[in-house]
Amino acid sequence: MSYTPTLEKQYKEQIVPALMKEFGYKTVMQVPRLEKIVLNQGVGDAVADKKLVDVAVNELTTITGQKAVPRYSKKDISNFKLRKGMPIGASVTLRRDNMYEFLERLIRVALPRIRDFKGVNSKLDGRGNYTLGVEEQIIFPEINIDSVNKIMGMNITFVTSGKTDEEAYALLREFGLPFKNLKKN
Repeated sequence: MSYTPTLEKQYKEQIVPALMKEFGYKTVMQVPRLEKIVLNQGVGDAVADKKLVDVAVNELTTITGQKAVPRYSKKDISNFKLRKGMPIGASVTLRRDNMYEFLERLIRVALPRIRDFKGVNSKLDGRGNYTLGVEEQIIFPEINIDSVNKIMGMNITFVTSGKTDEEAYALLREFGLPFKNLKKN
């Protein structure tokens, strides 16, 4: 018997029927699904210190359990002392089981650890995708606070197959993402 993440099981058994009822879908294939989660960490200070990108890659790898890759600048920008090909950040794309495992850890463990947490903003991008900005990487329990030498933020983007923001919002709400102003149905 193969292992299935808890949120994937919940998606198939509870979320799909709830969304079919809410939006009046005729088939299961119309229900929006979570396609991938992308974590991006920009390291602006990497222009001066190249080791910061290695630290960002190691932290993202520790948080997600999947190898992160460094990102490089695409062009020269003289005002920022940036040259083409310099490392400026790190990113990792999660799909399938890793994606569901990370989402569960984010919702159940990491987000409640944020100080004065009142929920996440409910603004989507117009195409059914949602980006969440995290100001401190230390909200994740995998990061050892003593070994952190610089607090860095990251963007977490949820890419869904929803055609509209309403569909994607309903999907993420059903997964348990704590939005600030939950729309009452």
